[in-house]
Amino acid sequence: MSTSHPVHALTVIYARDIERVAEFYRNTLSLVLVEQDDAFVVVGNPHYEIAVVRMASDRAPSPAPGPLHVRTATPIKCSFLVESLEHARSAAESSGGAFKPLASAWRWRDQLHLDGHDPEGNVVQVRVIAT
Repeated sequence: MSTSHPVHALTVIYARDIERVAEFYRNTLSLVLVEQDDAFVVVGNPHYEIAVVRMASDRAPSPAPGPLHVRTATPIKCSFLVESLEHARSAAESSGGAFKPLASAWRWRDQLHLDGHDPEGNVVQVRVIAT
């Protein structure tokens, strides 16, 4: 997919393993590869794009020993509308991330919301229109 015009929304995520993180968002959100370079990967659709940018080595935190630290204390959480929470959960797990159990989805503004995280611990949310 090539974007010949700007999309309405662009999210930039800094990561150590840009290929793995981009693959997580591509699979979980059913996006396509837009552009790739040594320093970044962009995935998206006609409405929004996610640019996963390689952290500068001097700014990248060292990988934490032991289990992944989910960054729940960050002041921002991106939320994406998807077709199916079940598909998003399955795709996330096969791509190195995870979402909470479906039973923990909560309703707000006629949508069901489910929280999770990408392979590097960045918090992300998916949601579906509630029926």
